[in-house]
Amino acid sequence: MNLTTGKKALALAIALLISSNASAHGGEAHMVPMEKTLAEFGADVQWDDYAQMFTIVKDGAFVKVKPNTKSAMVNGKTLQLLVPVIFKNKTAYISEDFINEVFQSGLDQTFAVEKKPHPLNSLTANEINQVVKVIQAAPEYKTGIRFTEISLHEPPKDQVWQFVLSGQAVTAPRMADVIMLDGIHIVEGVVDLSAGKVVSWKPIEGAHGMVLLDDFASVQSIINGSKEYAEALKKHGVNDPSKVMTTPLTVGYFDGKDGLEQNQRLLKVVSYLDVGDGNYWAHPIENLVAVVDLEQKKIIKIEEGQVIPVPMNPRPFDGRDRTAPVVKPLEIIEPEGKNYTITGDTIHWQNWDFHLRLNSRVGPILSTVTYNDNGTKRKVMYEGSLGGMIVPYGDPDVGWYFKAYLDAGDYGMGTLTSPIARGKDAPGNAVLLDETIADYTGKPTTIPHAVAIFERYAGPEYKHQEMGQPNISTERRELVVRWISTVGNYDYIFDWVFHQNGTIGIDAGATGIEAVKGVKAKTMHDDTAKDDTKYGTLIDHNIVGTTHQHIYNFRLDMDVDGESNKLVALDPEVKPNTAGGPRTSTLQINQHDIATEQEAAQKFDPGTIRLLSNTSKENKMGNPVSYQIIPYAGGTHPVATGAKFAPDEWIYHRLSFMDKQLWVTRYNPDERYPEGKYPNRSAHDTGLGAYTKDNQSLDNQDDVVWMTTGTTHVARAEEWPIMPTEWVHALLKPWNFFDETPTLNLAGKKEAK
Repeated sequence: MNLTTGKKALALAIALLISSNASAHGGEAHMVPMEKTLAEFGADVQWDDYAQMFTIVKDGAFVKVKPNTKSAMVNGKTLQLLVPVIFKNKTAYISEDFINEVFQSGLDQTFAVEKKPHPLNSLTANEINQVVKVIQAAPEYKTGIRFTEISLHEPPKDQVWQFVLSGQAVTAPRMADVIMLDGIHIVEGVVDLSAGKVVSWKPIEGAHGMVLLDDFASVQSIINGSKEYAEALKKHGVNDPSKVMTTPLTVGYFDGKDGLEQNQRLLKVVSYLDVGDGNYWAHPIENLVAVVDLEQKKIIKIEEGQVIPVPMNPRPFDGRDRTAPVVKPLEIIEPEGKNYTITGDTIHWQNWDFHLRLNSRVGPILSTVTYNDNGTKRKVMYEGSLGGMIVPYGDPDVGWYFKAYLDAGDYGMGTLTSPIARGKDAPGNAVLLDETIADYTGKPTTIPHAVAIFERYAGPEYKHQEMGQPNISTERRELVVRWISTVGNYDYIFDWVFHQNGTIGIDAGATGIEAVKGVKAKTMHDDTAKDDTKYGTLIDHNIVGTTHQHIYNFRLDMDVDGESNKLVALDPEVKPNTAGGPRTSTLQINQHDIATEQEAAQKFDPGTIRLLSNTSKENKMGNPVSYQIIPYAGGTHPVATGAKFAPDEWIYHRLSFMDKQLWVTRYNPDERYPEGKYPNRSAHDTGLGAYTKDNQSLDNQDDVVWMTTGTTHVARAEEWPIMPTEWVHALLKPWNFFDETPTLNLAGKKEAK
């Protein structure tokens, strides 16, 4: 910002108390530069030349203050200042006590002190350090063990609900789950934080662990130091290996057809050339794949195909070669403060209350979600999160056939959280929350601005204009919890959207840079164009965007007014008219229960209705209270109605979740991931395919909904060199959960402040 813009500001600088003896507590105040001090504090400062006023915004505080005035407005309320803001030598100064005076005044109610810690609070940095010390003191511990995950071991579900609804303390000890890598071997541990001891140490046989961040560095070092790979690069016209950027990718499983040993910890590496344009993704070194053994720290195999020249045209995606348009500011302000309160990790907004924590694998976990219905807190969802996702490609060539990324299960999307930029990734009125997780060494790591929370206008909630009568309408507000994870070339934006009317939206957006393939064709008129575009679209000269899918699965432990739920189908059907009259047909609803886990696993027909119902609770009309499950609520890319693979592909031996949009299982705290706990190089489905094998009854049980949604991504030129965000939407919608329109009060009489 510019604090001295305009003649009025200059005149003010001369006129104001340059030599004043402003004092506080009986002595001369110590003044500090306003812009620098507040920027370090994390506040945004703007000067209004016309109003001669500063606006200061920090999280939930909206502050207006005029220079040389001993009062400020904080969230619409007056606060007396001990020392005014002054100008001195064209620079604004504030008292060193200004931040405490304003931001500890109590006039900002966005953040509140948590009196009783929520039992699902994330592990603190101190707790993570304690866990590591306990593990390292265990007799089984070996030097060199790395940590895949250190996270909260959840206490029993019933105890958590009792705490939330009645304040009853959880009796289970606070514990941590630990997943470790001992070379190629996985070890699971559980640490009792209260007792300071290991209560479980369990080696896991026949599974491969996640790709860890230090593996990325290892791969780059191995590639840079390989003479064999340097020779291979020369065939592709690359003589300087230091300009090569690597992407370490999981190898999948093909029952030995790829010639790889199952007991090795392997990655496949594809490479790109850094030509100095800031976008190495636009310069693929096609048909060259290195197979790296992470334990031996060497390349064990190089796979090659036809040599394709590296596309060399500069394709910067950061605007460095463009002139940005002049755009006038768009400001979203909340002059009286936020409509929500954050107490510890619990968020309260209007009738909603929920707990939020960040997991290193799946990102945000929203827990103990309740809706206050006329004074009664009603259960909606015990826990909701991304369960997992897959990005499978349809190209069989040497550099592509194995590409089917399980981003959460293979890499840990929480670990790859991308800090959110205010005013760009989230609106200016967002509160940005830091989160702490453990890195692969076990060290607590704080991710700044990991989650954004903001309120937004979302159109009219309802409207009716009766002829000759006053208009009745009201605005819809939404509270959004936003998180972004960057996995290689793609950036994924996940929004959990709370509506005032009881609906919960889940929006998944894909942006970033498409994975592209180098080809010979420059245009579709070239001789090789037909073959070059068999598996994708020519989106630039010599570059094909390969056709693929983004398939997301969300684990939703719904507790609709309690844990006794069932899955109900409502299918609209045209039936003959037997009641007489001129009509030949009628529209009726066929309703039936879906009784078992295997019956519940189904492709979703958007022309039908699927409900999770609580038949032991009714609304005033006697209908069972329910929530509707809608995997497809619109999108900007074609819907992925299932994975585009032949039935005999090995990926179907490993994964089931991607081909059906609705799954429901009996609650089991150990069943958390649709692709299974350890999907890297897995040969069999240890996720939803295994969870549903026993085909348990869902009738009036504690049921978990697994909702699969996604898109089939057919590339287009408008997505290159960087892709505008493409969204897919899902909904959880109350269905006879309430007795009437739950937002009817929004159009009522306004109470006096």
